[in-house]
Amino acid sequence: MPGARHLGLAALVVGALMAGPVEPAKAGSSDVAATQVAMSGIGLYPHPVDGISGPWTVGAVESFQRSRGLTVDGIAGRRTRRALGWRGRPDLGDRPMRRGQRGWDVAALQFLLSSRGFGPGGFDGGFGSKTTAAVRRFQASAGLEVDGVAGAVTIAALAQEQVAAPPGDPVRFLLPLTVPSTDGFGWVGGRRHTGIDFPAAPGTSVGAAGRGVVSFGGWNTGGYGNLVVVSHRLGFESWYAHLESISVTPGQAVVGGNEIGRVGSTGRSTGPHLHFEVRLYGTPIDPAPRLLAATATRSAGGARSARTSRAKRPARARSRRGLCRPNGDARGRRADPLAARIDRCP
Repeated sequence: MPGARHLGLAALVVGALMAGPVEPAKAGSSDVAATQVAMSGIGLYPHPVDGISGPWTVGAVESFQRSRGLTVDGIAGRRTRRALGWRGRPDLGDRPMRRGQRGWDVAALQFLLSSRGFGPGGFDGGFGSKTTAAVRRFQASAGLEVDGVAGAVTIAALAQEQVAAPPGDPVRFLLPLTVPSTDGFGWVGGRRHTGIDFPAAPGTSVGAAGRGVVSFGGWNTGGYGNLVVVSHRLGFESWYAHLESISVTPGQAVVGGNEIGRVGSTGRSTGPHLHFEVRLYGTPIDPAPRLLAATATRSAGGARSARTSRAKRPARARSRRGLCRPNGDARGRRADPLAARIDRCP
């Protein structure tokens, strides 16, 4: 049977996760993810489901509202959810979820499972064999009763417990800095934090976390500041944000340890640190289970461009700025993830 501490948390956490209107400014929630799944299911949101509201999510809701003669406000409120049929109900926590069910709450559950590394392999709002297996894997890892049913205790544990699944593939990453981390992946200070923070002195060298190709290196106006994105195999990307300067250019090949930039506090940042993310097919995942104990060895090898500061941005960044609505990695962000990518406009 589950421990008393899980039972004590269940009512509180499930109540906090229950659905209300999904407003654009509320980022990183399971309700936003359920909205994205619903919009994807009716062909209005062909983007990664990440629980972060922004122009793509709001635009999809507005398109749906317009097609149904509803008030066009971009908010998935009660009338909008009612018009979505089974995709818009019931609220997360209204019922124990089990195989054969479908709905808004199942989509939210799939997002919570994925945020802990127990993803069923996709988001469709249907509780099938893969979702059942994912629930059972999580319950076993969290020390809960393993029955494949997602009730209040399981949902509370998903929201509170720092449990992460061991990766099922060979992709691993070096630590980009030899410093202790602070804020981790998950819910931090009432918001969903999409990476791991490494506080360090300004100018500290940041090493690539693995072999790949630089797919973006430049200024992001929405919160990340100076940002480098490295594309790896099997759909993985590593993101390095708030850099003081950038040492690489898009299209450049790097290996673990190549210097990709220097620690800074650019963008929406409260102090010098590296914000490090791992994304799989565009969706942020917890980097912790994939991080090796070794730190990337510092090397300038392969860094063929001069460092880029806020004052001097790449021509590509300047020419495309304003064409894509940016993402932000901080409180108050209002954008979808890949919109941060100058080379991937909506």
